[in-house]
Amino acid sequence: MENKEEQFVEGIIIEALPNTLFNAEVENKDTGEIEVQLVYLSGKMRIHRIKVLVGDKVKIKVDSYGGRGRIVQRLK
Repeated sequence: MENKEEQFVEGIIIEALPNTLFNAEVENKDTGEIEVQLVYLSGKMRIHRIKVLVGDKVKIKVDSYGGRGRIVQRLK
């Protein structure tokens, strides 16, 4: 089984949606454009009840297929 390299990007939360879903502004590394991506909280962040609000900077693990991203860390 191949070990794929994980991709992480930084983004800013711009909208909070129901069920711990968020819209985040993320810079596309290929084109340099800013795009909006749908992201959700990781399980550990839910367990430890870490709050994420609009305007927070977050570290996002990008899905290899280009779907939803997963918030793995809230940055300062």
